[in-house]
Amino acid sequence: MYSPRSIPGWTVAGFGATALVLGAIGLAFPEALLAVLGFETLPAASRASGDYTRVFLASSAVASLNMGVYYLVAAVTDWRPFFAFSVVFRMVTCVVFTALVVADVAPARFLAVALWEGVGGVVTAAAIWYERRRAAVGQVATADSGH
Repeated sequence: MYSPRSIPGWTVAGFGATALVLGAIGLAFPEALLAVLGFETLPAASRASGDYTRVFLASSAVASLNMGVYYLVAAVTDWRPFFAFSVVFRMVTCVVFTALVVADVAPARFLAVALWEGVGGVVTAAAIWYERRRAAVGQVATADSGH
């Protein structure tokens, strides 16, 4: 069985699995995902012609599903440069979603998305820092023992 080989890998795998599941939910049950995100959903019979909400949601769900797969592949292959890269862009995503809420473009529930991205990025960054520090301390201990 494939599994992450490092603490940062596990944090990336957790995000990837969540993105994959949310993408699948968005494809299978779009109204449920719209409701979770705080958007009003209308019955099919009362939707206006030209309403592309479901099309946009489907494309976002596919992107989430794909992103989940990318993160899971990075986690099981222990692709460390991707881990660091993901931290930067998760923080960017946190800022963008927060700005959308502050600008009153997105509902306040989008702050949960911003928080998920921001906390996830910080957790992965902390895991990277911890492993680097642990490795550096191990190298110093080995050098001090003369081995």
